Amino acid sequence: MLSVYNYIPKNSNILISDLINKDNLSIKIVNTRKTKHGDFRKQKNGKFQITINKIENEYRFLITLVHELAHFKAINDFEYSTSPHGIEWKKTYKKIMLPFLRSSIFPEEILKPLAKHMINPSATTDSDIDLVLGLNKYDLNNDNKKFLFQLKDNSKFEYNDKRIFIKICKRRKRYICKELNTGKKYLFSPVARILEK
Repeated sequence: MLSVYNYIPKNSNILISDLINKDNLSIKIVNTRKTKHGDFRKQKNGKFQITINKIENEYRFLITLVHELAHFKAINDFEYSTSPHGIEWKKTYKKIMLPFLRSSIFPEEILKPLAKHMINPSATTDSDIDLVLGLNKYDLNNDNKKFLFQLKDNSKFEYNDKRIFIKICKRRKRYICKELNTGKKYLFSPVARILEK
């Protein structure tokens, strides 16, 4: 079994051990999934399980782990049903993340946007461009892909190693893009990882 301590910054080990040493919680490190960094669920036997992608970026792994631990703690602390990313979860996430917000754990380019993100945390860190850019600097598998927001309008790009799109324009927070083969339009996150053509 893989240990979470192999995937997080060493200076966070003591703080994490206080949070994860629970009888009714198991943490499993799994192969990378494209749609999520981690998840939390109650199993049929009544115990709880957190699964986290095997991420080489120790800072992204730690943020994901604390995010999922906040789900576990919110369910245990509040006797009534809680919304997955509702008020109770946000309060819990902020409370347990606070001790980690130090320069001895996170580098400055992650710490500043993470502290800002934690004022009103969302369901995913992927919605916060500054935080995504900070975390991206520490991804070991950096390839020649870009973020969609870095492309000019009317630029072509490849998504998911096969489909070709044209970036049309921004609509609120997302970009309208047209798939060349079908002519269909889709909304993309500004931090979608793409290959410029």
